[in-house]
Amino acid sequence: MTAPQARLAVDIGGTFTDIVLERGPGDFISGKYLTTHGEPERAVLEGTRDLLEKGGVAPGDIGLVVHGTTLATNALIERKGAKIAMITTRGFRDSLEMAYEHRFEVSDLYMQRPAPLVPRWLRLEVDERMAADGSVLRPFDPESLRALIPVLRAEGVEAVAICFLHSYMNGAHESAAGALLAAEMPELRITLSHEICPEIREYERGSTACANAYVQPVMESYLRRLKTGIAGLGIPGEIMLMMSSGGLCSLDVACAQPIKLVESGPAGGAVLAAHLAAEMSIDAAIAFDMGGTTAKLVLIDHATPQQSRNLEVARAYRFLRGSGMPLRVPVIDLVEIGAGGGSLGQIDGLGCVAVGPESAGSEPGPAAYGLGGTRPAVTDADLILGKIDPEGFAGGKIALDALLAAQALDIHVGTPAGMDVRTAAIAMVEVVDENMANAARVHATDNGAQLEGRTMIAFGGAAPMHAARIAQKLSIDRIVIPKGAGVGSAHGFLLAPVSYEAVRTRLIPLAALTTEDMGAILSDMRAEAERIVRLGVPAPAPLSESIAVYMRYRGQGHEIMVTLDALPAADALHSMLTALFDAEYRRHFGRTIPGMEIECLTWKLALSGPRPAPTGAALAPEATPAPGPRKRQALVDLASMTDGDAGVYTRTGLLPGMRIPGPAIITESETNTMVPAGFSASIDARGHIVIDREAAVAAKGEAA
Repeated sequence: MTAPQARLAVDIGGTFTDIVLERGPGDFISGKYLTTHGEPERAVLEGTRDLLEKGGVAPGDIGLVVHGTTLATNALIERKGAKIAMITTRGFRDSLEMAYEHRFEVSDLYMQRPAPLVPRWLRLEVDERMAADGSVLRPFDPESLRALIPVLRAEGVEAVAICFLHSYMNGAHESAAGALLAAEMPELRITLSHEICPEIREYERGSTACANAYVQPVMESYLRRLKTGIAGLGIPGEIMLMMSSGGLCSLDVACAQPIKLVESGPAGGAVLAAHLAAEMSIDAAIAFDMGGTTAKLVLIDHATPQQSRNLEVARAYRFLRGSGMPLRVPVIDLVEIGAGGGSLGQIDGLGCVAVGPESAGSEPGPAAYGLGGTRPAVTDADLILGKIDPEGFAGGKIALDALLAAQALDIHVGTPAGMDVRTAAIAMVEVVDENMANAARVHATDNGAQLEGRTMIAFGGAAPMHAARIAQKLSIDRIVIPKGAGVGSAHGFLLAPVSYEAVRTRLIPLAALTTEDMGAILSDMRAEAERIVRLGVPAPAPLSESIAVYMRYRGQGHEIMVTLDALPAADALHSMLTALFDAEYRRHFGRTIPGMEIECLTWKLALSGPRPAPTGAALAPEATPAPGPRKRQALVDLASMTDGDAGVYTRTGLLPGMRIPGPAIITESETNTMVPAGFSASIDARGHIVIDREAAVAAKGEAA
């Protein structure tokens, strides 16, 4: 009997749940379903049942289900997690609230720091103490922990984060405390900081451990229900979870370390964009993912997304570092703002048009959905401006009502600001587009990168409608709208490998580092990573390995990442690491500091299973005119603020090589692509839409 071949990918967003069914290599069908927030698995199961029926696939033919979700992120942002306690070394209960001991906005007299996830009366202390080198200064006292158990029971604590001082060097005391609690309170979920974040810096490690404990009961309950529901449909395939690093993990690993799923949806989109960049030989790209609730931007160089181990969620100030909750987890380095199709518009206290971060979500959704929403969302403004073809929106599952959209815009934006409905819609869309363009500028500046000359790869339900206007603002000349763009992150899930990233903090001066030291550190991390990766990639399948070292000049408070292809030879160890560090330091800061001692602080090793190989560049089809539009509709050109009209084309009717001049609207069941005046769209050999600025194309022709 042959093994099941079909695969399913599910991405739960704030407004829509996207599902992609891969019946065979290159054979996809997909659907968008309104997210059911009270029971997220209900939309997944109902949508899966619907898609299997439409695709003519039996449940038993599904060999793998890949899932990504924003539930962990939402629980942190909305403070809807479990009741948790933190147990720490005596004398250090307030480190979580002291944070960095600075004001992240010095000019704001009314600045308020976000409250910790754990109130002070549930930050509890025990007798123990490790030194910075991992030696025991004070033995762990079990009785000091047993004395806290009545408090945990009386307070109804559901999960505990154990975060002892310097446990990243020696986790024995945390392990002993965890074992004692598990024996006394088996119903308690326990997070050990040296397992979730074995790195230096007490505040970040404690914050990460507490965040994991906070979302663990919520996520584990949901994932177990989902597993039962998927099995109830008759699907035998394993469920894998998308991590924020761009790799996959097993359901059991996700239940134990759900904090690593925080940016799982956006990570899927970055994986898709990187795959396309490799296939299309794009050296420098920016991935733009805009859904119903948020917009995400990721820089991609040489077909690789920017990576980081620092993430900040639930920021009190949108673009201000330090105003949110720090997490130390492997993550694709992205910027995310509250700007999506469901983002709500209003007039703020200064009389200006403001959009987001509050979203209409799926319940009740934008006013045009006719589901009870009365406030205007970006989707309502897009509809009024003509960027959406209301016929077939969301595959025909949602009938858009332009009158309701106009009423909401008039009441909440137009009348208070003294504008007509058309101007109110323009104002909302321009505000949200400028917010995203500015976020891209800030992100590029933070990473020492340029945006001009990059290719924008846009996907998500709303991104193809906004990509061209944002490209105009950023001086980007080419935009790629992938096939299946409306459910792009879910497509990315099917391209991701099973992977795991292990880290260790081991402070060693570079001058004292030996290959034996380095080999022992890497061997320990390799064993940890392989144990987890082999849960999804059985031996003897090969694994890919990547190594990185976080290095700094002695005395500096932060370090930079240096990547290695393999363990250097003994005679080249110091010279190679010095050269790599100098090059990376110069890239960041424009110079090096001669004569300064260099230190190696934190080590990282990632293992990943096989991933689909890019097929390489395809021959460009001969350019041919597209057939005439199936209709024309009014469209406001935002660059000139003038009224005009656009031809409306159905994407399924466009073949490789066909070229469409702007202004035009290209419709499909999951999204609409807007091609403004001054741009033209063509269909490449793989069915992707490539939008080019005509002036840039002409300039290249003249130069040639």
